[in-house]
Amino acid sequence: MASKIDLRPVIRLRSTAGTGFTYVTRKNRRNDPDRLVIRKYDPMVRRHVDFREER
Repeated sequence: MASKIDLRPVIRLRSTAGTGFTYVTRKNRRNDPDRLVIRKYDPMVRRHVDFREER
């Protein structure tokens, strides 16, 4: 049986705007086995952009 840490790893979301800004979050591997892409606010460019999961 998978432990809590294995099931919900900590991931970093990096901005696709090229600013280097990141968010840190957790994801459920069972529900989202692929890399996440979430639209969030990037304060460096002052607008919402896509953030992609990096490993």
